[in-house]
Amino acid sequence: MKKTRKLVIMGLFVSMALALHIFEKTIPVPFITPGAKLGLSNIITLTVLISLGFKDAVIVLIIRIILGSIFGGGLSGFIYSISGGMLSVVFMEFIRRIGKENVSVIGISIVGAVSHNIGQLLAAAFVINNINIFVYLPVLFLAAIGTGLFVGLVTKYLLFSLNRIIDI
Repeated sequence: MKKTRKLVIMGLFVSMALALHIFEKTIPVPFITPGAKLGLSNIITLTVLISLGFKDAVIVLIIRIILGSIFGGGLSGFIYSISGGMLSVVFMEFIRRIGKENVSVIGISIVGAVSHNIGQLLAAAFVINNINIFVYLPVLFLAAIGTGLFVGLVTKYLLFSLNRIIDI
């Protein structure tokens, strides 16, 4: 892929991820645990991971988190997003590589959602200096299965559509 074409595609992916991130902030999520969200921008992260690879997924993720923090996340939002996002993309890549034909996009997404929550809880435990925050893990784990399933399904259909429209 030519550099200019790839730069444009990456810019579009960052824009979509940022737009989903900002849109998601307007949706009231009736979860019991604080900070639980649908993870709509993870649709783009997973799409980039599958279609362009790990390095590009990390680039899109980091730029989206930086811009999202500038547009309303603040420092604490940055810390939680970067810890959850980086752990998530690393685990998704690991599962994608070892699973190859045996793990679907939906399975990869669920692993990403669970690991994202673990990353955020690790950051929270560090910030508040209290490991007891992991009491939220069972509830977050159940929420991650649902949100991971949703993100995986949307990503599956997005990848199908993108492959028909552009050669990525």
